[in-house]
Amino acid sequence: MTARRFSLVTLVLAVTALFGVVPLRAEPNHIVATLVAESATPAPGKTVMLAVAMQPEPGWHGYWSNPGEAGFEPRFDWNLPKGATTGSVSFPVPQPLVVGGLMNYVFEGPHALLVPLTLPEGLAAGTKLPVALKLDYLACTDQICVPQRAELSTVLTVGDGTPDARVRFDGWRTKLPTPLGATVRFERAGKLLRFAIPFPAGAALVEPHFFPAANGLIVDAAPQKFGRDGDLLVAELATTGDESKPVSGVLSTGEGRGLTIAASPGTVPPLPASETGWSAILLALGGAVLGGLILNIMPCVFPILSLKALSLAKAGGDERSARRDALGYTLGAVLVCVALGGAILALRAAGSSVGWAFQLQDPRVIVALLVLVTAIALNFAGLFELPTVGGGLASTNSVATGALAAFIATPCTGPFMGAALGAALVLPTAAALAVFAGLGLGLALPFLLLGFIPALRRALPKPGAWMATMRRILSVPMFLTALGLVWLLGRQAGSDAVTVGLLGALAAALAFWWAGLRQAKGKGGLAFAALAAVVASGLAIAWLPAATPAGAAAPTALNAEPFSETRLAALRAKGRPVFVYFTADWCLTCKVNERVAIEQPSVEAAFKTSNVAVLVGDWTRSDPAIGRFLEAQGRSGVPLYLFYPKGGEAQTLPQVLTPGTLTALVTSP
Repeated sequence: MTARRFSLVTLVLAVTALFGVVPLRAEPNHIVATLVAESATPAPGKTVMLAVAMQPEPGWHGYWSNPGEAGFEPRFDWNLPKGATTGSVSFPVPQPLVVGGLMNYVFEGPHALLVPLTLPEGLAAGTKLPVALKLDYLACTDQICVPQRAELSTVLTVGDGTPDARVRFDGWRTKLPTPLGATVRFERAGKLLRFAIPFPAGAALVEPHFFPAANGLIVDAAPQKFGRDGDLLVAELATTGDESKPVSGVLSTGEGRGLTIAASPGTVPPLPASETGWSAILLALGGAVLGGLILNIMPCVFPILSLKALSLAKAGGDERSARRDALGYTLGAVLVCVALGGAILALRAAGSSVGWAFQLQDPRVIVALLVLVTAIALNFAGLFELPTVGGGLASTNSVATGALAAFIATPCTGPFMGAALGAALVLPTAAALAVFAGLGLGLALPFLLLGFIPALRRALPKPGAWMATMRRILSVPMFLTALGLVWLLGRQAGSDAVTVGLLGALAAALAFWWAGLRQAKGKGGLAFAALAAVVASGLAIAWLPAATPAGAAAPTALNAEPFSETRLAALRAKGRPVFVYFTADWCLTCKVNERVAIEQPSVEAAFKTSNVAVLVGDWTRSDPAIGRFLEAQGRSGVPLYLFYPKGGEAQTLPQVLTPGTLTALVTSP
């Protein structure tokens, strides 16, 4: 410990002692602490999670378990029921803060310290369990520090252990560092402590920082150097030379995310040229643009893109209109992707473990989409004319069409998208929104090129009667999309919900049929039909029955078991290779991979011969546990395919599978 740190800590402790013996005027705490239990009715013999929720005033901060070169960590003095015990405190990922040349490891916003409480066996139901805590902690600004004390209490009642505050606690858990689960090597080289940390080359890393678990391991305020060498992150830190300290701590990877690491002596490669945060941002942005481009071949998007392209061919050579139309389409696609991305970021900041296409985990959204897609399919089939999709070059129509294409593309993901959107979740907010905007740009790119490159438009087929036939043909994939939504609705909410959804779609279809009859006579009625469709959709949503509770899992291919991290750990402890795949009924790429690759007899035979266990994580309905696991893998949605070889670390497989890809996992030497 440096003399500077010793003098400052001594001063803080002296002031604390003085506060303890000299009566002072009571002042409100600058960081308000509250004691919360995840379950108010914990079961006897079980463990319930407690949280000390900390709410700093603006401009104030609290301290991590290792406070850095100043301050002191929170101190807990529990008064527990007889036989009850508490475990170690789990802290969120801290932030570095330099004040007056001193490095502090702090929390500058609301945060929670999680503590497991284990109850004794044999407690009778209804028994009251008072839990009290005296918490001493330090609250500081960049000018002053004030020792604080909070006397907190809660009363638990022995019961069935229902986690009535699960959502709130899940939000706090997302802020905890994730155990890396891989071997980290370190070596000492003069005044440097060097690390080799396994970290996927495609995972985003923004402003990394290593927080040592024990004070005195490194020179806290010294610059930290990081560089990437394939799937290794190499770090060089200035060391104090004290070899008695454990080489462990937390690696911050950006946006409040982090990994818990414990290193063992070993060889560390040279530090590669360091990468800036911009390289990670540009890599994610490029993946999003490419992923959005690939989405155009999906059956729910391709018909819309095709009709817009044909509308350009039909319009002739008006350059200004073509460019305006292309820009409008692009604007609509980008705005929807940014809006969905912003919603994801906001919900995750509030504690939800949502990801891409999260809205399709809600049957109400599926009903609205069913009515919308049915209307589009009927328009393509010629039942009525809808200018927004059918053809004109008005810029407002193009914006709406681009927005529509982006919204109905959300169930899909493909190559490059998974890693890009996963990276977006750990990037700064502005950069993350830029990645989502890149997805919309990629989705609109074909039409944008058509609008700005006359040669491409001249290559389109000349207008003719065939365009009406092509439009009818393009209605088929839209009807198939509607059928898929019906199936998804049944999977999520049962047959009664399917009936309600079909009634809503039928009512909308009748309204548009009536509008089509009036249009054939040169009369209006489209606006009334659209209003009727909105009302039908709203009534169907209002009458939608509650989602059926998840029951026993249906039989799956390869004798797959439901995924849980506990089951995964147990299978790996037995030495079995494990194939894990994450899917959802609304994910088209997932379903295709399951049909053409995972469920093939050759794959089943190869896995059976090699005793491969298979776990499936179904994300059709929102599942915070799966959401947290996906996030730990650097992904924001499905599909995700992982293979754990016997005694080895996880291998991330491509998002487009073939039977050969899977059989090679167990047949290759």
